[in-house]
Amino acid sequence: MFQVHNQLKLEDHETLVIGLFQQNNKLSGYIADLDNQLGGKLSELIKDGDLSAKRKTITKIHTLGKLPVKRIYIVGLGKEKLLDFTSVKEVFGKLFKTVQEMKAHHLTVALETFVAENLDQNEAAHALAEAFALSTYQIQDYKQKSNEPEHKIETIHIAVDTEDNDEIKSSLEVGYAFGQGTNSARTLTNMPPNLLTATDLAAYSIELAKKYHFEYEILEKEEMERLGMGALLAVNKGSEEPPKMIVLKYQGKDEWTDVIGLVGKGITYDTGGYSIKPKDGIVGMKTDMGGAASVLGAMEIIGEIKPEQNVVAVIPSTDNMISGGAFKPDDVIVSLSGKTIEVLNTDAEGRLALADGVTYAKHHGANYLVDVATLTGGVIIALGTDTTGAMTNNEPLFEQILQASHECEEPVWRLPIFEKDKKRVRNSKMADLNNSPGREGHAIMAGAFIGEFAEETPWVHLDIAGTATTSKETDLGPSGATGVMARTLATFVERFEINE
Repeated sequence: MFQVHNQLKLEDHETLVIGLFQQNNKLSGYIADLDNQLGGKLSELIKDGDLSAKRKTITKIHTLGKLPVKRIYIVGLGKEKLLDFTSVKEVFGKLFKTVQEMKAHHLTVALETFVAENLDQNEAAHALAEAFALSTYQIQDYKQKSNEPEHKIETIHIAVDTEDNDEIKSSLEVGYAFGQGTNSARTLTNMPPNLLTATDLAAYSIELAKKYHFEYEILEKEEMERLGMGALLAVNKGSEEPPKMIVLKYQGKDEWTDVIGLVGKGITYDTGGYSIKPKDGIVGMKTDMGGAASVLGAMEIIGEIKPEQNVVAVIPSTDNMISGGAFKPDDVIVSLSGKTIEVLNTDAEGRLALADGVTYAKHHGANYLVDVATLTGGVIIALGTDTTGAMTNNEPLFEQILQASHECEEPVWRLPIFEKDKKRVRNSKMADLNNSPGREGHAIMAGAFIGEFAEETPWVHLDIAGTATTSKETDLGPSGATGVMARTLATFVERFEINE
């Protein structure tokens, strides 16, 4: 896919990509050399306004035999001082989408022309590879296909001005891993619910574990009953599909200590149960396992980059259906932790599954917890569709998640949990907790409920109900599932530091 070269030989390549900054002085460096070889035509095009350095402007130029290379894509980078990792990734995303539409199979990127004051060649290489994976991703649909072969970019040659190719290659591999892990999360979340049951999700997890040599465990319904996972089992009562408690373990240290627990909500379809969703609200509920997809995407990245950390991923998985045996409002259930729960809303099922998932992660030695879930419509009302809601019981742990989210351009905003919020969750005449204290502060109530099971373990809750999908195509992907938080979680794990 990626090939790194110390010297750029135009006769070896059919398509050349170079970056162009906005500048008041004459052309310089590599692009000035090209301009000379083309008899000053690039300068003329800039002067006439036919070639722009405005950021994300892509101009294709045919060399008409004046150079060995057939065509040149000149990519506008804007002002050099404003180019950074985030902005160049968007630029590369726009480039690869354009090139793929033009059906070019091979291209060469002069990486040195994308280097800036705030961006070195290694960072540019990471951004390029990640952007390539993300921007060229296509939804796996089930439409009848034509016999015409699908066009794909086959090879990207990277021309660099350094002798240390190993660092560039490593940056490309890491960037591509981050993109591919996100794409895997996208694909899982986009899948129809009849093709992705809890059993299917478990099978996928096993294949992932085998590929990366993770230890794994899949608990069946009978084992859950024996252990007392009454919260997850309650959600499953209306379903004909068996539940699964999925566990993956990655050990990056000699001892199983300082373990990070990643817990993902794996509700493969959510009808709302007897608190049934309206007909408009039920469509799209195949994405209610977006948290599980994010965790599995992160585990794929972790398997590739192999950080020196210990991670246990736990995914409680079932669908939430209606039948004569389904759980009901007013039921009282007993969770794995022993805490009893009065069910006031069967559509608040995700927090029940996560309650047992969080407890089971602690049973596997998790010293730090991060749960990810498409949990509440309330977080969309509060923060919209571009920002993930977060809650925590540990400021230093949250700061590490926040820093990782900044690096990955996946915005997170913290919501509070006060003692009064905890009291509302504990307000039940029939049980230790209730699962739905009311509409006010809906997202906060869900987080406060999960916090009752995290207890004193440092914990961050991420509500991705608004960010797990998008209705808009971007330079880095199509509409549909976003794979949000897969990169943030992997970055968090990679950068994790123990706070004493």
